[in-house]
Amino acid sequence: MKPLLSVVIPARNEAQALPALLDDLAGLRASGAELILVDGGSSDSTCELALGRVDQILRVAPGRALQMNAGAAVACGEYVWFLHADTRVSAASLMRLHDVLSERPLWGRFDVRLSGQGPALRLIGAMISLRSRLSGIASGDQGIFVARQSFDALGGYAQIPLMEDLHLCKRLRSLARPRCLRPPLLTSSRRWEQNGIVRTVLLMWRLRLAYYCGVSPAKLARQYRRGSWL
Repeated sequence: MKPLLSVVIPARNEAQALPALLDDLAGLRASGAELILVDGGSSDSTCELALGRVDQILRVAPGRALQMNAGAAVACGEYVWFLHADTRVSAASLMRLHDVLSERPLWGRFDVRLSGQGPALRLIGAMISLRSRLSGIASGDQGIFVARQSFDALGGYAQIPLMEDLHLCKRLRSLARPRCLRPPLLTSSRRWEQNGIVRTVLLMWRLRLAYYCGVSPAKLARQYRRGSWL
């Protein structure tokens, strides 16, 4: 029987974070959901740790859009849920998703909370969630889920090196507003902690503004990797 939900997890060198997410999803898989890991050239034990805990392991070239499209291409579910490997999912979030999918929405996403401690990181998570609710645009950290038929009709994720999630959401939003779900997903705060909270926030704002002003995703990706200004 075709599953209602396929979970696609793009990963690269996520051996430290991935097992916790797979623990979170074990009950979902036992109830019939399909789990697909799409590895983008890991040099650690990411794939080995997933053996027996997912239904398929794909190995493709690195690139989040490429990885997610590869996973969606082999997914059997009526809905595809894209989850980053450093995400944590509560039982309450899974229950909420189950209830919403029974209503057959076109697409949706979750609110998000950052894993680190301190009021600044809590505020950032709250602002990401609020901005997404107002704009109808989600980031990849927010666990975007979409009806497979609609995803295929739009051609999936654009093969661009950055902002592929915003690009998909803009196209989906032209068809329907997203379902905005709580409780939030817990996503890693490592990039804020490693690069500095203020610097990371300013960089992300600058990259988004540049994208909306027409700067190419390839140029934005170079800036993002360097953590520098345009």
